[in-house]
Amino acid sequence: MLFEELELDPRVLRAVKEMGFEETTPIQAQSIPAVMSGRDVIGQAQTGTGKTASFGIPLLHKVDPGRKKTQAVILCPTRELAIQVSNELHNLAKYLHGVRILPIYGGQDISRQIRSLKGGVQIIVGTPGRVMDHLRRKTIRCDEVDTIVLDEADEMLNMGFREDIETVLGYLPEEHQTVLFSATMPKEILDITKRYQKDAVTIKVVKKELTVQNIEQYYFDIRRKDKLDVLTRLLDVYDPKLSLIFCNTKHMVDELANELQNRGYFAEGLHGDMKQQQRDRVMKNFRSGKTEILVATDVAARGIDVDDVEVVFNYDLPQDDEYYVHRIGRTGRAGKTGKAFSFVKGKEVYKLKEIMRYCKTRIYAQPIPSKQDVEEARCDKIMEQLDQIMEEVDLTKMVNLLEEQINNGDYTAMDLAAAFLYQALGKADQDRGRQEDFSFDDTGAEEGMVRLFINIGKKQHVRPGDILGAVAGESGMPGGLVGAIDMYDSYTFVEVPREYGMAVLQAMKHAKIKGKSVNVEPANAK
Repeated sequence: MLFEELELDPRVLRAVKEMGFEETTPIQAQSIPAVMSGRDVIGQAQTGTGKTASFGIPLLHKVDPGRKKTQAVILCPTRELAIQVSNELHNLAKYLHGVRILPIYGGQDISRQIRSLKGGVQIIVGTPGRVMDHLRRKTIRCDEVDTIVLDEADEMLNMGFREDIETVLGYLPEEHQTVLFSATMPKEILDITKRYQKDAVTIKVVKKELTVQNIEQYYFDIRRKDKLDVLTRLLDVYDPKLSLIFCNTKHMVDELANELQNRGYFAEGLHGDMKQQQRDRVMKNFRSGKTEILVATDVAARGIDVDDVEVVFNYDLPQDDEYYVHRIGRTGRAGKTGKAFSFVKGKEVYKLKEIMRYCKTRIYAQPIPSKQDVEEARCDKIMEQLDQIMEEVDLTKMVNLLEEQINNGDYTAMDLAAAFLYQALGKADQDRGRQEDFSFDDTGAEEGMVRLFINIGKKQHVRPGDILGAVAGESGMPGGLVGAIDMYDSYTFVEVPREYGMAVLQAMKHAKIKGKSVNVEPANAK
């Protein structure tokens, strides 16, 4: 269905066209008319199906810009998703003058949010805890709220927000519309729909439409202890521009990201225990290509919208069949082809068969690449570079030099080419083993010092003395030179003299604190 067939406000239609959309997705075609009608709606759809527009377009039609009161509330599980939804609504509302949309989430100064709310906001997009906080402070009033949207409801429940959601629902007027979107429909979601919705219309994207067609899917049957070696071989053979690796636990994300960094890959981890500023920095680096490999949990990966991901790895097989679809859908976007590799062992093969039945797709067994495969892949890459040079560069001077060497030497042109290839392969290995150059320009430390971030804290039963001992002991720096040590639940900041900054970073790459591998990097000034 075309958006023009939905009888939209011309101003919204103009914004939709500017965003590059002409045809609706299956969930949009069914949801927009249903939400417009004012009925309660249950929509089952995963990330990447365009569900923000499914509820966003009807909300913008219903909102009255003349009333400066809150008329719609959208609850999202994470700060990232709240910002993403808010941005998309702003784009859709580009030509609707007087409609104010505000994202509300934890981690942001609440007094600034209160000032913004006082100006009158018609649509609030927020995380349950912070919205509830404002309701209790009476800085958000729901007297005139017509619609509430629960976006990614299953994730909100997984993150323990059920009580917060029910508290927020309790503030709403008796007559209102409740719209719920969820990728899965566990019993807890059905309980909420029965209790808080009346005569709801259910819209479900059929399972066949959950599969992305232009993704090649393979699996490798390997032992757990061999996973890292196989992963690095695959990275070397396919050499993806950007790749995404999924693990089932935060601990595994930290461990794997650290191991990859130690092996010279530009990898970083992303999970919910990380400070928001660190997560923002990681995502910025991934989008820009500075970080080539992102290791993430399912929840942290919500809201990642990067078109150039070439390969997705299921380092751990997901617990939920639908999560497999969410994960691999991060590649093969914008008409491009992508690859998805899953690591399984023993009984997990049965789980993989369940996923295949659910997705109505084939996941093919693949042999583990040999060391020779890796070397051949590197040779191919060097040959491609040489082809480009021969096409684009005048090599007359180089040919004359080589002819002179061959005429005066005891070897053939083939011998010389082989020696150059050998040298190039060795240089490629060295280049990949070189770590990123860190910047100490703006870490928020006092004059002459640099502030470092360490991803371990009080929850791991670490004390300031443990941090001091590790930093001084590993780097050889006198302990008396270590500055302020600020410990939090899951991370620590430590200051060291600027001249020791790089030495500490290098020394801590292989360090363990309380038996745990750690990641150390320059802190963000904020």
